[in-house]
Amino acid sequence: MTDREIAETLNRRLRDMVLTLRRITADQEITSQQTSVLGSLADGPRRMTDLAAEHGVRLPTMTAQVNRLERDGRVVRGRDGADARVVTVELTPRGRDGLRDARERRVALLAERVAALSAADRDALAAALPALGRLFTP
Repeated sequence: MTDREIAETLNRRLRDMVLTLRRITADQEITSQQTSVLGSLADGPRRMTDLAAEHGVRLPTMTAQVNRLERDGRVVRGRDGADARVVTVELTPRGRDGLRDARERRVALLAERVAALSAADRDALAAALPALGRLFTP
């Protein structure tokens, strides 16, 4: 396969994977997009502008996501100690619990699907993980 063919196939597989993971959260309280935002906050408070940049959205879009999460008690807003104009967002205990539950659902689904693969496919998937990590790490 050429580099282009690999990229096209990878693009299709990533789309399939994202859609599958979205489907398993469709009936949950927290959407996959909200789970992604909560995941960005797992290591501590973040600036709203940084969240928007990380998720590839404009600030008003991220503000709408954070508004919903705040309304549901999953995040709280704060101010940056060095610059009071800067709005930060951090997880609440309810947000942390929701993130843990959403991640567990995803991992359980993936583990079930991995277990259904042949040993050769599981080995190939495991061997590809370091390269995927390098591909998507800036």
